[in-house]
Amino acid sequence: MLKKILPQSVQKKFRILNYVAGNKLTYAEDCLYTTINADFLKEPNFIRSYALGKSLMQDSWGDYDFRWRAFIVAWAAKHAKDLEGDFVECGVNTGMNARMIIDYIHFENVPKIYHLLDTFSGMDEKYSTKEEMMRSKKMGYVSDIYESVKETFKEFKNVNIIKGPIPETLAQVSSEKISLLLIDMNCVMPEVDALEFFWDKMTHGGIIILDDHGFPGHGAQRQAHNEFASRKNITILPLPTGQGLIIKQ
Repeated sequence: MLKKILPQSVQKKFRILNYVAGNKLTYAEDCLYTTINADFLKEPNFIRSYALGKSLMQDSWGDYDFRWRAFIVAWAAKHAKDLEGDFVECGVNTGMNARMIIDYIHFENVPKIYHLLDTFSGMDEKYSTKEEMMRSKKMGYVSDIYESVKETFKEFKNVNIIKGPIPETLAQVSSEKISLLLIDMNCVMPEVDALEFFWDKMTHGGIIILDDHGFPGHGAQRQAHNEFASRKNITILPLPTGQGLIIKQ
């Protein structure tokens, strides 16, 4: 009866809905809902590292979880650990990603430097639009957290914390080769400046992760990322986590 009444396109949608309904959701967080395999959520090393990193976001994010997005970062760090070059993170906030990565790959024993760049007090009006500044304030990224971040990473001798706005602080990164670049600044100009500054320093196989690439409300960043990629004759892989992934060839 269904085949006789409904057009083929609608029948297909019903089959998809029935398939989803018949399979338990494996992941439902951070704008991502899926029934596909998510066994990484059971990995003891990731569970421990993610919890350690997320604890730094408890005051601002509360019970909000983003484990798949975090796992992409952890996976990238594990890959980049064995490549030539140091780590750079532009847009650190409380240090959630860095603390997770350090624990996940035991970075204190890795012969690399992890550079953490941020104002640690919200966006700088010189390099942000009014819309970006407003969004930053709504998200609560305005208080000075520099001292607390220094306290978080004080035991790690190979972590270099650089305070100040990008692009002004980029030259303070002394590393000539980079194997992992994380960008999450919620504003166009500093993100493009960071991409341009570090691109030639990225080692073969090095990974860049653009945290906001696919998220709603971040279209200006996505357009700027894509324009950068076009200039470099590369493509950005958009991930269902909202991130954008680049592997330097």
